[in-house]
Amino acid sequence: MGFLLWIAAVILVIWGIITLIQGSILLGIVLIIVGLAVGPGGWSIFNRGGARA
Repeated sequence: MGFLLWIAAVILVIWGIITLIQGSILLGIVLIIVGLAVGPGGWSIFNRGGARA
């Protein structure tokens, strides 16, 4: 499960960076933040209280 979350986070962050480069700043920032929220390490919406379990 952690590996799938990591892959999803990487895809979202890369998509966000590409979107930023193409000129859509707000959408790019949102995608990067969502990628950081979904990722299994650090700050994650799926961990208890945002801390590592």
